[in-house]
Amino acid sequence: MKGLVFAGDRKVELQAFPDPSPGPNEVVLEIKASGMCGSDLKVYRAPPGEGLKNLGYTEAMHVIAGHEPCGVVVAVGSNVNPKQAYVGQRAMVHHYRGCGACTHCATGWQQMCVEGVAEIYGITGHGAHARYMKCPANTIVELREELSFETGAAIACGTGTAWAALHRLQMTGDQTIAIFGQGPVGLSATQLAIAMGARVIALDISEERLGRAKAFGAEEIINPSKTDAVAAIRQLTHGLGAHASMDTSSSPDARLQSVQCVRSWGKACFVGEGGSVSIDVSRDMLRRQVTVMGSWTFSTVGQKACNDFIADRKINVDGLFTHRWRLDQGEEAYQIFDQQHSGKGVFLM
Repeated sequence: MKGLVFAGDRKVELQAFPDPSPGPNEVVLEIKASGMCGSDLKVYRAPPGEGLKNLGYTEAMHVIAGHEPCGVVVAVGSNVNPKQAYVGQRAMVHHYRGCGACTHCATGWQQMCVEGVAEIYGITGHGAHARYMKCPANTIVELREELSFETGAAIACGTGTAWAALHRLQMTGDQTIAIFGQGPVGLSATQLAIAMGARVIALDISEERLGRAKAFGAEEIINPSKTDAVAAIRQLTHGLGAHASMDTSSSPDARLQSVQCVRSWGKACFVGEGGSVSIDVSRDMLRRQVTVMGSWTFSTVGQKACNDFIADRKINVDGLFTHRWRLDQGEEAYQIFDQQHSGKGVFLM
């Protein structure tokens, strides 16, 4: 089979790999949709062999890219329980492989494995930008019949990440949330928060992305490059500030504004990977009783819950996608995605 590989310096290559076969506790999916994620760009942009350093790893890897997998199970290992996975099953993959037995792995948080994450698909292990993908059966999450494979790919990382962060913030329908960054994760958070009944203030420096947020139901949109974001949010909330905020951009300025824009007793959640931020702890946090937290992706339990929430409420997650590609269009696909002005991209097999 052919698989798309990040070669470094904003280059991708379509290379030949053997078709995978499942081990005793593994399955093989025929990939139907493989999403593009903003964290891919940290590897895509880096010099050859340096991409993993941007994500906190030191070992150079040469693997098939793509960590938003969705497809159909076509082969199962000899030890796989049919209640867990079966041939013909429509499925997403929780894109991490841990030890499978520690406290975190046993509760669906394999990325937090006590022994250390052995693989992150598309980063340190073969991912989904290919016809087939092999993974442990315990990382399979069944995709609801009502949902498209594209929606499943979104839930498998970006949309699932937004879901988990909103639950970390304990969002309720009577609250206002400011969401910094309206890329795929931020726009997913906008969709989901609105479906939860919350009032959304969406922020981005791209007018195109702000327009998409407005079309998806954001009550207010703000471009921080043109106005004082914190002052604007306070004006929209009777001088109090938002109940909660989320930063999906990784921008130091946006992170600081996301803390400063919430009201006393408010909560700010950092979702975007990498970078740093400087906060005046007394002024911005302690003396306002503000909670600052991080949220890293989601568990298999959360992935299933997100899948059910979207299906039950008929949320148009497919609307996140502005570009659909074939694998042989990988170079053009990542060149456009690298500009970070449009919506989400996906490879369809």
